[in-house]
Amino acid sequence: MRVLVTGGASGIGAAIVRRFVDDGADVAILDRDENALAQALRDEPRIAFGLTADVADADAVRAAFRDLDRHWSRLDVLFNNAGISARATFLETTEDQVRNTLSVNLTGVFLVAQQAASRMSVAGSGIIVNTASVSGLVGMPGYAPYNASKAGVLSLTQTLALELAPRIRVNAICPGYVLTPMQEAEYSTEELRACEARIPLGRWGRPAEIAALGAYLVSPDAAFITGQAIVIDGGETAGGLASMAG
Repeated sequence: MRVLVTGGASGIGAAIVRRFVDDGADVAILDRDENALAQALRDEPRIAFGLTADVADADAVRAAFRDLDRHWSRLDVLFNNAGISARATFLETTEDQVRNTLSVNLTGVFLVAQQAASRMSVAGSGIIVNTASVSGLVGMPGYAPYNASKAGVLSLTQTLALELAPRIRVNAICPGYVLTPMQEAEYSTEELRACEARIPLGRWGRPAEIAALGAYLVSPDAAFITGQAIVIDGGETAGGLASMAG
């Protein structure tokens, strides 16, 4: 199995890379952070190769996939995971924050999926898993552009599932609070604890748990699942708790 993970140098993406490398897959990373990518390749020599590109840049994405073609004759699985977040109230959010967030989180998902799907269509099969969020399902104060981008990813996932069936399956994972470097940079210690207290299972999610769900979705056991948004949030949205987050 040949797997490409965007944003695979850190956070949830890095956990997905570790899971699939451990499972024996050939794994490549696409990331815009050259230093983080180089460190990931040093830390895990079993990674097949790395590609540097900003997913929001169509030319860079096309160039990265041409590079991928020089390494692999086909691509079996895409984890469309690259994403950014900007925390600000709606009235304080800047145009640049809106533009940058939508460009990476939605346009980037579109561009990478398009390149991957074109190759999967030729090969006759493939699987795409998009990283969305519970923030695409419910409102969350302080993250208007992020929420909008993830809602867009969910709609895009459904559309691609219809257009690319039956040869290519497309699903989205919707994590709730998962403790990654991005969250640790945005939240104070007190805020981290307050969020944890609102989660019914009493803790933040772990990146490895998101990776485990990803492993299931690309397995034969999930062969009849496509066009779906699978929530993994410790019960956070069961009672609408995400909408109460401050």
